[in-house]
Amino acid sequence: MVLRCDVLAAAIDAASSAAKDERPRLLLSPRGKPLTQARIRQLAEGPGVLLVCGRFEGVDERVIEGRGLEEVSIGDYILSGGEIAAMVLIDACVRLLPGVMGKNESATEESFENNRLEYPHYTRPREWENRTIPNVLLSGNHAEIDRWRKSQSEQLTEIRRPDLLHKRQE
Repeated sequence: MVLRCDVLAAAIDAASSAAKDERPRLLLSPRGKPLTQARIRQLAEGPGVLLVCGRFEGVDERVIEGRGLEEVSIGDYILSGGEIAAMVLIDACVRLLPGVMGKNESATEESFENNRLEYPHYTRPREWENRTIPNVLLSGNHAEIDRWRKSQSEQLTEIRRPDLLHKRQE
């Protein structure tokens, strides 16, 4: 199934009725540029987005060209349609809006910020199934805790996602 160009174009036109709609027009597509945390940040800080979701085979190529749709992908796999991908994009943006997560700083130490994975987290109880919380986290020494977190973040990234470390150097 391919969405008809005349029907989809009319829907896009109706959704962006303002003469100078500045919102990016995004088509969720496996052939699009990969969605990154940096792009999510740009979108969250912008005027909003107009999301277009194809179904099965997607949309008529003429609409992509004629309405200036930017294709974005949430990963290297195929979904039945763009609706779930749109939900992913929306959730990633909304959590960055002021007040959504409480403190704005909460979003700055997450995975993919600074091209690193986030460090491990712990909570109560102090010991569970003979596994304990690292002593440094119980020390109260904030400088040491920060060093530990940075070290853990670097190690995890090197092991699980070394491609992120190379991005940082580019």
